[in-house]
Amino acid sequence: MPYYYFYGFDPAYLLLIVVSTILGMAAQGYIRSTYRKWSNVPASSGMTGAQVARRMLDEGGASSVGITEIGGTLTDNFDPRDNKLHLSQENFSEGSVASVAVACHEAGHACQKAKGYVPMKVRTALVPVVNFATNAWTVVLLLGIFMGLTGFVRLALILFAFSVIFELVTLPVEIDASRRAVKYLAANGGGIDEKGAKQVLTAAALTYVAAALVSILQLVYLMGRYNDRN
Repeated sequence: MPYYYFYGFDPAYLLLIVVSTILGMAAQGYIRSTYRKWSNVPASSGMTGAQVARRMLDEGGASSVGITEIGGTLTDNFDPRDNKLHLSQENFSEGSVASVAVACHEAGHACQKAKGYVPMKVRTALVPVVNFATNAWTVVLLLGIFMGLTGFVRLALILFAFSVIFELVTLPVEIDASRRAVKYLAANGGGIDEKGAKQVLTAAALTYVAAALVSILQLVYLMGRYNDRN
């Protein structure tokens, strides 16, 4: 994002880029190495990720949720719009500790919806607002800078703040889904399943923490520059 170009060279912005890059790479590297490690350890149940997730859904009050396979690696998600778990091929059809952990994490999201988990309701309600804000805030910011309109710059910061709020709300949603997954595997699997799930899902949670921290730093930086110019 070329903000420094419009504000003039700023070492603080360069530092922000470096810190953001390091945090992102470290979080992604950690989740991939942890996932790879536990992908080589068979789950104690002998079942695939999809099969264990199916049981968790049925026992967690989300039996109407479907499970389908998608492409990619670590592209797994629960989509409340079609009420389905979308599991990557590895996590759908393989029975490693990592596959079972990720599949149960996504099942945890479905159980959140079924149980009316409030943070997830808030997150879902914010989605259309955040989609608009994410696409609009850079355009509004650049218009404000080029045209010298302070109100546009202020509006851009408000729009970006919605994205930050969304990422902060996402944290408890992701952490709770992981908690549900670990709890289920602890009660219905072996100790190796619980241990591996904790490591894999903690690594995954750190990617959300890193993303939220980067967004907060960006917002603080932009607000500081805005205040300096006014």
